Amino acid sequence: MNSTFNSISNNLLKSFCFLFVLMFLSIHIKAQKKENSGLLRKQMAASSNNNEKVELLLRLGDYYLTKPGELKKDLDSAAILNKEAISLSLKINNKLGIGKSMLLEARIDKERGKWDIATSKMKKSIDYFLNNKMQEQTGEAYNELSYMYNNDPEYFDTKVKLKEKALIYFNSSRAVLKKALVLRDLAELYSIKDDPEKTIKLLKQSLAAYQSIKYKNVQTVYKLLSLAEVQKGDLKEALRYANLAEKTSEDVGDNSVEMSSIYNQVGLVYYYLRKDQSAMDYWEKALVVAKKNKNNPFIRTVSSNISTMIIRRKKFKEGIEMIKEYKKKYPINDKEFEMRENYILFHTYTTLKQLKDAEYYYKKLIDYYGEDGGKGNSQTSVLLSFSMYHLYKKDYEAFYKSVRLLDSLSSKMGNDLLSSQNFLLWFKADSMRGKYPDAIKHYQLFKKHSDSVFNGEKSRQINSLQIQFETEKKDKNIKLLTQQGKTQEVVIQNEKMIRYFFIGSLIALVLFLALLFNRSRLKNNANKKLEIKRKQIDEQNEQLKKLLAEKEWLLKEIHHRVKNNLQIVISLLNTQSAYLENEDALMAIQNSQHRMHAMSLIHQKLYQSDNLSMIDMSWYIYELITYIKECYSSEKNINFILDTEKVFLDVAQAVPMGLIVNEAINNTVKYAFPKDAKGEVSISFKNTEKDFYQLIISDNGIGLPEDFNIDETESLGMNLMRGLADQLDGTFSLENKNGLKIMVTFRKKTEIETSN
Repeated sequence: MNSTFNSISNNLLKSFCFLFVLMFLSIHIKAQKKENSGLLRKQMAASSNNNEKVELLLRLGDYYLTKPGELKKDLDSAAILNKEAISLSLKINNKLGIGKSMLLEARIDKERGKWDIATSKMKKSIDYFLNNKMQEQTGEAYNELSYMYNNDPEYFDTKVKLKEKALIYFNSSRAVLKKALVLRDLAELYSIKDDPEKTIKLLKQSLAAYQSIKYKNVQTVYKLLSLAEVQKGDLKEALRYANLAEKTSEDVGDNSVEMSSIYNQVGLVYYYLRKDQSAMDYWEKALVVAKKNKNNPFIRTVSSNISTMIIRRKKFKEGIEMIKEYKKKYPINDKEFEMRENYILFHTYTTLKQLKDAEYYYKKLIDYYGEDGGKGNSQTSVLLSFSMYHLYKKDYEAFYKSVRLLDSLSSKMGNDLLSSQNFLLWFKADSMRGKYPDAIKHYQLFKKHSDSVFNGEKSRQINSLQIQFETEKKDKNIKLLTQQGKTQEVVIQNEKMIRYFFIGSLIALVLFLALLFNRSRLKNNANKKLEIKRKQIDEQNEQLKKLLAEKEWLLKEIHHRVKNNLQIVISLLNTQSAYLENEDALMAIQNSQHRMHAMSLIHQKLYQSDNLSMIDMSWYIYELITYIKECYSSEKNINFILDTEKVFLDVAQAVPMGLIVNEAINNTVKYAFPKDAKGEVSISFKNTEKDFYQLIISDNGIGLPEDFNIDETESLGMNLMRGLADQLDGTFSLENKNGLKIMVTFRKKTEIETSN
């Protein structure tokens, strides 16, 4: 059971990371226009046109309003400049200047924290712009008014309506850049509401608008597209958009805090793809950028993601301490953020089965999100975490209510990853309650959705995207070096021309041209012959590629079907066992299921990997031990220690090797530690000398009887292991001292021997 919950725990931690990425959507970055305050003041002093002065005063006031730091003196400067602008506008009857000053005054009050006054002034500016038929400015005012509401669900419809009104006026005034920004803002709102389809549609419209005016700073749009694809569960597209966001940011030289958000998003995608080190590398880069920009919300967001990685690696204490340290060192006033950190602590204590500590945070989360998690913007993640907590508490009524609601939500979103996590919990609950037909059904659904997310073809596509992105980076560096080389080459050539200009003679030039012509003619003839040969070779290569692809496809299909058939047989045996009462018959069925699962793992690995002939035994032994632990976790208290090297065996040797491990571990679990005694089992698989490998399975249990004779035993398991060792052309031996040690030594077959 511990192994299964660790798997579920890892999946839930991914949800935590996603929650903190969503935090970036509710943190509005104050975007300052690239203005030069000194230049603006000089232009005002030199200008004799009052209308031009009004515009310069407003631009300078906006500069101080959006200046980083939110200092009181900057807001005071913005207010003084705005008063001058409105006074001059009234004097010369500049209606546009009057309206812009009204809106700027409202924005200044907003920054001072006078939200009610600011809201009232914004509404007045909207009426003014409408009365004077100023379409673009009306859109700006509606857009500014939308920022007066936070991203809580209760304000969702209000914000959407205001954004849509702004969009109407930007469309009518052909303000394409502002239209693109509003479309992006709308997409963010639907992303927070867990509607990825609507989000992607709006983001593509925003991207098209930016591209129509050749606007290059579209990295945020790509980041949001990546985030939406994560919500859908399409990690291939998520990685592609994340890479585009990073590349675009580097191309435009973005060093703002938005770069931290983009690095964070790339890290999130790699985390979902189980590339933990890549995820950690990007999150550390994101933290550096956030600290450089002194942005506490971003620092806390990224550090919380890093803490989830630390917790996922089972360093629970270190992860919890990191959350508390950053909370103290980088304070922010955000209730939603505090709940998400409580969320991590709640899940961590639940995983550790420290249910009293978990209950403390559970009550806080219930008060904030509600029993079904619907009061916040993170319903699916909250529900998944609550389901696991109910299962540990054995509150099955609450558990089944949660998983059924989560199934409905994940189906609506089309998120296979979320569905697989939910069905895995559901399967475990059914198993614990003895509802085996339901357990089989939910396990099959878990495998179906899990395979859909992490099948071999998607893995290849994702790796291809990663390689392509890295290649583009290298190509960019190569081009830069080439340009530098060409520049140096031009300088050198000029020097040579000056130095040897008077040395060359007409006769040498004629001879050189004649030689050059002759060599060119010979080279052209040789190139034509080579081109013909190249085309012939390319045609042959294409035919060979098609044949190889067909062969690989057929082999994968065979392995896939064998694996599925074995799984069906296992399920049938499991169903049959429900109708048997004879303990020996039940034990025989269970042993058969374990052996078939051992063989099924091999075929599963083969069809999910690019190598169709070799099995990574370190992976295989780990997966097999995990499976056996799950089968006996509720009955035995046994610690397994694995010490295996990365060794690849062909199918002919992997199958008997896997069956030996299966028999040995099952016998150890069943007989070595009677009456729920604690114990330890060590599994070692290493290279002892050239091409020779040794498998050792030892325990500190009761061992074999003193009068045990291996040659006279009638034990099926023992005879089966001896026979399988002979099949490996290896040796099988036992050592009955302070427990039992089983040793199998054999020689690994080479590829040449296999082909013969």
